[in-house]
Amino acid sequence: MAQPAQATEPAVRVGFGAGIRTTIAAETGRLGASKALVLATPQQCDAALEIAELLGPLAVGVFCKAAMHTPVDVTEAAIRHVSEVGADCLIAIGGGSTTGLCKAIAYRTDLPQITIPTTYAGSEATPILGQTENGIKTTLSDPRALPEVILYDAELIRNLPVAMTVTSALNAMAHAAEALYATDRTTETTELAITGLRAFVDALPAVLANPDDLDAREATQRGAWACGTVLGQVGMGLHHKLCHTLGGSFDLPHAETHAIILPHAIAYNARAAAADLQPICELLSGVNAGTSLYEFAKRMNAPNSLHDLGLSEHDLDRAADLATTKPYPNPQPFTRTDIRALLQEAWAGDTPITKS
Repeated sequence: MAQPAQATEPAVRVGFGAGIRTTIAAETGRLGASKALVLATPQQCDAALEIAELLGPLAVGVFCKAAMHTPVDVTEAAIRHVSEVGADCLIAIGGGSTTGLCKAIAYRTDLPQITIPTTYAGSEATPILGQTENGIKTTLSDPRALPEVILYDAELIRNLPVAMTVTSALNAMAHAAEALYATDRTTETTELAITGLRAFVDALPAVLANPDDLDAREATQRGAWACGTVLGQVGMGLHHKLCHTLGGSFDLPHAETHAIILPHAIAYNARAAAADLQPICELLSGVNAGTSLYEFAKRMNAPNSLHDLGLSEHDLDRAADLATTKPYPNPQPFTRTDIRALLQEAWAGDTPITKS
């Protein structure tokens, strides 16, 4: 079993290895905690109960009400439960929904966190917190939201459904793709982004060929860590803005939305940042980064249409309005008309527009 290895950020302890979740009691003790509350979604409550059992007397219970897009009302209910049981540590097991809830609680209480990811979302590696209230999703960055410990256990994603494996991987790849043209990028962040992208390009087909391949699963987890870490180090652009708008205001599923929007946003930004995005073309043997990602997603049988997620074509006008209400850094300037056209092609599942 692999032992926790020091992450790039000294405040975060990161470990990889099949079965590493069994060290959870030791990791909790290392933090000086003795009353850990385990968090999960309703669907992963059994996993939370397993972690509580591994913790033994260090566990004070489980809270299995995490929800997509981190609704503020769920966070408030969880904080009341934290107070009732006197928790001095938070343990999240799950994907972005559970990680988000854990970070939201920690942001408000400054309690230490241990995160055990079961998808490739990568948000566990960032101090970024996205929350939804009154149908609007907003984000903030704060050191209190960054977990103290992250444990990547390949055994926990062995049974991750293939469809979710693909969309979660593309979600992670989106962080790295936008990092390539971020205004505050550095040589180090670019190298980290390429490392993450390469891990998925190389290992994701192997996972799809054999979902039980723990070596390939661990390789994708290392890619998720790299993509998530770079997300926390540089600013994001158009892709993430569109996904937050669609998720927070129209309640679309997080990973699937990222998977669908990614090729279109990258193709749009390749008009101004083709050189920065060239590593994607090289990894995927393509000419345009956006169309290369579109073809890769198709080969992985990813969803490609917002229509298939249940978004009405009528909603595209409002989505375009919301996505252009406030300015944000992006390599290719855009107007509402540009964004409306991009959303239309993503809604229909068309090949990304690459014209300049």
